[in-house]
Amino acid sequence: MQSPLANISPVVKNLLIINIICFLPTLLFNPAMVQKIYELGSAHYFGSGLFKPWQPITYMFLHGDIWHIIFNMFALYSFGNIIEYNMGSKKFVMFYFLCGLGGLAGQWLIQAIEVYNLIGAFSIPIDIDAPSAEAARELGQIYFSSMVGASGAIFGVLVAFGMLYPNAELMIMFIPVPVKAKYIIPVYIVIELTLGLGQFNGDNVAHFAHLGGAILGFILIKAWRLQGPGNYRY
Repeated sequence: MQSPLANISPVVKNLLIINIICFLPTLLFNPAMVQKIYELGSAHYFGSGLFKPWQPITYMFLHGDIWHIIFNMFALYSFGNIIEYNMGSKKFVMFYFLCGLGGLAGQWLIQAIEVYNLIGAFSIPIDIDAPSAEAARELGQIYFSSMVGASGAIFGVLVAFGMLYPNAELMIMFIPVPVKAKYIIPVYIVIELTLGLGQFNGDNVAHFAHLGGAILGFILIKAWRLQGPGNYRY
């Protein structure tokens, strides 16, 4: 029997395998061990004492729950193959990780602005007192929260697909007719921007990380002058 991974492009295949391996501890290890792994590997704010230099890379391979990794890996499988074949494997590796870093940069930018608005600096000086209890609570959320997931890189891949294959027809859940990528991808970005700016209660998704990956993906496609084959049905 042919392997189910036989028709997957090499970089996408390896990314899928690595992400799945990195998710296994959440299923196999005890909660204390999992918490320690995520404390070390997830991305913390650059001013936090919990930040480590390897986190901008490792955060891309950790996911919050089973649905988080399923969505990201399904998107990588669905769109990553064709983008890798278009760019070539070496350039796709660079593109993927740069978009992931762009996602983190987007999140850090918003956090830095929030910290500056609270205390007038981008990191907490040793001798500063929080101006209010509410400010202290918000600073604590920024400094002790963390981010995981490949979503920044995935959004870069989605934008690349929309730019290189704008006329590809996609079937979207709850929409009975195919929609071209050049319509659905921009709508998805606008939704992310709306959710990010809205800061709705109970929403713990790093929408600006998604936008950071999308923006860097757009910049890279333009800078590298990549082009798709024109009309393409997917």
